[in-house]
Amino acid sequence: MADFFGFEIKKKDQEKEDRKRASFVAPMDEDEGIGNVINAGGHYGQYVDINGDQAKSEKEMIFKYRDISQHTECDAAVEDIVNEAIVSDDDSAPVSLIMDDLDQPDRIKKLINEEFEHVISMLNLNWYGHDIFRRWYVDGRLYYHKIIDEANPGQGLIELRSIDPTKIRKVRELKKEKDPKTGAEIVVGSSEYFIFQNDSLGTKAQGLKIAKDAITYVTSGLLDPSRKKILSHLHKALKPVNQLRMMEDSLVIYRLARAPERRIFYIDVGNLPKGKAEEYLRNIMAKYRNKMVYDAETGDMKDDKKHMSMLEDFWLPRREGGRGTEISTLPGGENLGQIDDIEYFRRKLYKSLNVPSGRLEQEQQFNLGRSTEISRDELKFQKFINRLRKKFSALFIDILKTQLILKGIVTNEEWEDIRSDITVDFLKDNHFSELKDAELLRERLGTLREIDEYAGRYYSVEWIRKNVLMQTEEDIENIIKQIGDEGMNDNPDDEV
Repeated sequence: MADFFGFEIKKKDQEKEDRKRASFVAPMDEDEGIGNVINAGGHYGQYVDINGDQAKSEKEMIFKYRDISQHTECDAAVEDIVNEAIVSDDDSAPVSLIMDDLDQPDRIKKLINEEFEHVISMLNLNWYGHDIFRRWYVDGRLYYHKIIDEANPGQGLIELRSIDPTKIRKVRELKKEKDPKTGAEIVVGSSEYFIFQNDSLGTKAQGLKIAKDAITYVTSGLLDPSRKKILSHLHKALKPVNQLRMMEDSLVIYRLARAPERRIFYIDVGNLPKGKAEEYLRNIMAKYRNKMVYDAETGDMKDDKKHMSMLEDFWLPRREGGRGTEISTLPGGENLGQIDDIEYFRRKLYKSLNVPSGRLEQEQQFNLGRSTEISRDELKFQKFINRLRKKFSALFIDILKTQLILKGIVTNEEWEDIRSDITVDFLKDNHFSELKDAELLRERLGTLREIDEYAGRYYSVEWIRKNVLMQTEEDIENIIKQIGDEGMNDNPDDEV
């Protein structure tokens, strides 16, 4: 195996484990969109990309995502999403760890929490949490280089440095052998690493090989139908944004062309021949035409008779026998204030980004009413935000894993055991959480009052606790214990 830049956390007997899992099918990730390469070598080398120009197209897509994110409506929708996902508070960090289910001593929990706070500090999440999440949401991927002191790796990470996703890519090098019985190529193992190219990613992956453990890599989890390209959440908005732009541009052109009121001059040319008639018409136009224009750069008014645009008056010749010279008015376009088509594409854009279209109405007042008044779209939006948070939390978990292993708090094998018991909790808007919880409790208590007379006859108390009050076995046990303790404290005779 060639040397990599960066560090690698070794796993025991990894090669033996890979051979046990030999298959004719290459390993596949659900949400990473890793490209496969062959013929690897050295720090700098040339690698044949099995997926063709995937890297180049991904770079182009990232630039497209960044471009449409600057569109006014798209930017407003993205800001709504980011503001909902990352809640900033003066007193609390945007994220925290939940280790209630972790079966470890309090000392280990305390160390894990301290290292997590160190990770948050290295990311400077209190200040740049909004920007980090927005970059991940727009680009669809996020890369950080985990820097350690090679002479003293036990002190953990010393810096996290952001990497432009257009310059780095994760690949998988496949190890294949021929099956002696069938002659088929069998995948007996694979190694994953990153290829960094300072200029840009091209069709041929030429660049610096970086060890997998030295990079933190978080994706949107969205893949194209071929499951080879990572997509951003803005991918669905590409077409609506372009349609909206086109409609807005055409609307401006239509307004300019139809808004002004113009005059039609019918000039009597008698029985003059065609050439003489045209010359006479031009002379009349030059004589009576007054075109004063405003120069926006200098602020001056100047005569610009030599230019004629489509928005000016019409001059038409009229032969002898007509009604003579006549001036009539051509009215401007009507119903110019109707923008139903523009509003349609704006709503379509918001819908493509899973943002409730009601948030488009800037003049609409915010209502702090009952939670039952919250629309179904808002509930769907909240679930969408929770999914985004869950995907984004992989950033903190991966960095925390590296930090804990480097400092010797846990081993690689121990981390695999405790990983599922550690979750990242995002700070929520407390007011709305309280409103929702209060309304939910109010509804449950209302149902409880209605069903109370049937308790002990048709429904057991335990059933009511679990299905009406939605209490778990642990909740029921703790509540009963607390009620008993409070009863003893209230009655002094029971303490004797």
